[in-house]
Amino acid sequence: MKEGIHPNYREVCFVDLSNGFKFVTRSCAQTKETVKMDDGRELPLFKLETTSESHPFYTGTQKSVDSLGGRVEKFRNKFARVGIKK
Repeated sequence: MKEGIHPNYREVCFVDLSNGFKFVTRSCAQTKETVKMDDGRELPLFKLETTSESHPFYTGTQKSVDSLGGRVEKFRNKFARVGIKK
């Protein structure tokens, strides 16, 4: 492999801010904070707004937005009162 072209991967702790879920993986993400893990290691901390633990798609709580019909049906409902004047 070529020298100097690969990122410097290291273990990083990612934390979900919505529910506090933590996981450790190798990453080259730049961080300013660190966290002390349960096993005594001190790892860089990267805060996330949502992860697979809190995202509605992965948790099964996602709602269907298009449950009331398609675009054409919404248009017809919106302009049903206007109609054509004779």
